[in-house]
Amino acid sequence: MNLKHLFAAAALAGTALSTSVYAQDTITVNIGSSHPEANIWAWAMKNAFQPEVDRLLAEGGTYKVNWNEAYGGTLYKFTDTRAAVKDGIVDVGMVGTVWEGSTMPLQNVTYFTPFATSDHELLISIFDKLTDELPELRDSWSAQNMVHLSSLITDSYDIYANFPISSMDDLKNRRINAPGTSANWLRDTGATPIDGALTTYYTNIQTGVSEGALSFASGILPTRVYEVAPNLTRVGIGAMYFGGIAVNKTFFDKLPEEVQAAFRAAGKETSKRHGAYVTEKATTAITEMEAAGLQISEMPAAEKQKWVDNLPNIVEPWLATGGEPAKTVLKAYFSALRENGITPLRDWDAGL
Repeated sequence: MNLKHLFAAAALAGTALSTSVYAQDTITVNIGSSHPEANIWAWAMKNAFQPEVDRLLAEGGTYKVNWNEAYGGTLYKFTDTRAAVKDGIVDVGMVGTVWEGSTMPLQNVTYFTPFATSDHELLISIFDKLTDELPELRDSWSAQNMVHLSSLITDSYDIYANFPISSMDDLKNRRINAPGTSANWLRDTGATPIDGALTTYYTNIQTGVSEGALSFASGILPTRVYEVAPNLTRVGIGAMYFGGIAVNKTFFDKLPEEVQAAFRAAGKETSKRHGAYVTEKATTAITEMEAAGLQISEMPAAEKQKWVDNLPNIVEPWLATGGEPAKTVLKAYFSALRENGITPLRDWDAGL
């Protein structure tokens, strides 16, 4: 072989080696959600988590992620978010613990303690911290073969309906979409809760399955539910911890430490950006929907207090089922609220 052929062979080998190294250092991550990218939770994954992972890994220079995206329910629906991540249908996904009352009950503490706080950004901070610090919360993710990366929340729940509401009597014999454990908020109000999600409310109300929904502004705007439910009654049920962005634990454990660290750091940054984005969207959503014809009213304070006071002790069955872990989570959550200057309208932790 002459010198020219030697150089050519060396160049070819170098190219092959370079390609091999690149393939080895590129990690494919399947990421998805049951909701479209316009949704506040899916937005956090697509526009905060993914870019932040990319940025952090670019700084290290060793690894790169190839994202396979499956947003908008292309792989699974809202009832299967936990199973999709747990079973590895996606590596990273939005997990709505609000729909997982039997498998992940501890994460639903806010849904059993309504009228606690409307500060959704504070709620994110609290649950990021509690999930890191409380084994009861952290291990319940691990038990489902998942690692919690970032907290997802809602802005405050109110009532969007196709009829006006000025008193509690107006709720009697009405059918209201209330997903999962939020059905408890309608106990003893005379209303009938109908299960569903943001992806189903429009059709439910349009076809008469329901007459309204307990929901939040940042979710109602992109789904255009206000078109079929043009009456918003502000009742301030509160912001809720909805679930989290999670990664399949089997997949995560096999990742290089540098990539694991990037995922965890990106999760924290995503929490902050998610909170700020929800604040922005909740504010602009009301303005846009009102301009489109949404009629907004406030439930009178006396009627709201009647609602709060007349609710049965909806947290008691949750505590009875959850035992000491549930008590620990509830006490930690309400202690964190009060430490941050929040006075819940009802002391759901009384007597613990």
